[in-house]
Parts: sequence; C-alpha cells; structure tokens
Amino acid sequence: MRRTMAVIALLGAACLAAGTAAQQMVPTQPTGSSQAMISVSGAWALYPLMAKWAEEYQKLRPQVRIDVAVGGAGKGMADALAGLVDIGMVSREIRQEEYDRGAAAVPVAKDAVFATINTDNPMFQEIMERGIKRQSFANLFVSGTALTWGQVAAGNSAMPVQVYTRSDPCGAAETWARYLGARQENLKGTAVYGAAGLAHAVKTDPGAIGYSNYDFAYNMKTGFYADGTAVVPIDVNENGAVDPDEVLLKQSDAINAIQSGKYPAPPARDLFLVTKDKFAGAALEFVRWILSDGQRYVNEAGYITMPADALASAAAALAE
Repeated sequence: MRRTMAVIALLGAACLAAGTAAQQMVPTQPTGSSQAMISVSGAWALYPLMAKWAEEYQKLRPQVRIDVAVGGAGKGMADALAGLVDIGMVSREIRQEEYDRGAAAVPVAKDAVFATINTDNPMFQEIMERGIKRQSFANLFVSGTALTWGQVAAGNSAMPVQVYTRSDPCGAAETWARYLGARQENLKGTAVYGAAGLAHAVKTDPGAIGYSNYDFAYNMKTGFYADGTAVVPIDVNENGAVDPDEVLLKQSDAINAIQSGKYPAPPARDLFLVTKDKFAGAALEFVRWILSDGQRYVNEAGYITMPADALASAAAALAE
C-alpha cells in the first residue's frame, strides 16, 4: 500500500512538473487581451508593400497578427472568394464574373508591368536606342511568331528570341496580355512559375524576353535595373527611336512615366485588395488604415500612390 501511494505521489509530481513546463513553453496573452488574426494571400506584385504595411500596422496594434502569403493574383482572388483568407491581393483589373461572385475590391496603390531582356543580348544597345513597338511584342507573345533578335531590333543578329511567360494565374501576365489585346491563356512562350522564376529565366538567358512586376524589374536599393536584366523601352509613338520620356533607365523614370500617363495603361495598373462580400472586423480596420496613414509607406516601398480622389472613393466604399 505504501509503495502504491508512493507511485501515485511520484506520478502526481511528474504531471505537475510537466504542466508547469508546458505553461512556460506556450506564450500567454496578457489578462483581458485577445489577439486578432488577419490572413492575406495573393499577388507577388503586392507582397513587398503588404509586408511593409503589416509590419508597421502591428507596431501600432500589437494585439493584431497579420499572416501574409504569396501565390499569384489568381490565388489571392480564389482564396478571398472561398473565404479562406480575409484579404486577397490582386494585381490586375477585377473581372465582372468575380464581382458577380461577391468580390469586393479597393485600389490601394499603382505600379506597372515591364518587358525585360538580358543585358547580354546581342542587340542590347540597338534595343535601348530604338525600343520595341507594341506589334512586335504581340507577334512574340500572342502570335508566337519565331523571330531573331536581328529582326526585332533591325540588326544582323541571328540569335532566336526566347519568349518567357508565367505558368501561374497572375496579375502581371493578365496585365501584359491586356496591353497586347489578349488574355493570359493566350500568351505564348516557355512558362515559368512565379515572378522570381520569370525574372531568373530572363537573367540567365541572353536571348530571353519576358516581363516583370515593378519590384522585380528594378533594384529597390540602387534604383536602377535589376542585376542582369533591363527594362525594354516601348516605342509608344512608333517613330523608330526612344524619346526622352520613353527611357526607363531608373526607378524614378518609371514612376514619372506612370504618373504622367506617358507609360501606357495597361501595362500600368492599379493594385487591389479584395474580400468576399465586404471587409469586416480587424481586416476592415486594417484596410481603412492602408487607405489613410498607410499610404505614407507606398513610395518608400517602391510603389506609386493612388490619386487622392481614388483613395477617398475607396474609403467611402468601405463605409457602405
């Protein structure tokens, strides 16, 4: 009997010790507080800005936890409509069928999609001086016409143009396709997953042409092209030469061209946050902050702010 009681005592002590250790390992909330959760997924193009917004907002609201995941604009829209996340990031125009399914969207920033080539392209200098016309882009990306870089840039290079596009449903591909009068599913070329994957494909292939979001086309630290790639000037007026306002050497050049309307729209675009039916709870308060105080971080993160009237309209829509 004494041995049995001793064993019971030892087991009780072990359980108490284990419980105490478990309490020490699991973080606890302060008495009377609760943590709000906001889940976000979607476009690669919006991820750096959303990460900055989440970081700054959580400093102001430490009781709020914001989880941000990427996977393309298509995933952001699908997750939002399915109720899997509170907020979807979408880097393209919202389609009517998505509105019909209950999508509620607000524009929060602007950027653009840019055609990119490898800096070791044999016709690099000629391309940077003459640009490429919209029809040549359409021949490559939509018609799938086999061309050499000499044919594209009016030179003598026989190197074939290697076209790269995105394999995942995304805003960059849809926006680039809309500029060319098509949809993403119409784009030709070697399909690569993700913004980083497409940027890497162009960087490692001298004959490549692709397209990138603003934050992959430029190095946000230096303000110039991302290493190994360059933004292709679009010969907007088709005069066979790159005019001063068509040169996009620096990040600041791109911002000025987009804000002034000199860069075509598309591929310049609005960036959206979406949800199912309407924003609510902690997500609603977060989006309200993004449209107001959060705008101070847009330029800092390398994006372009929406016009004031567009932000006011978006904020008013949240109150409806």
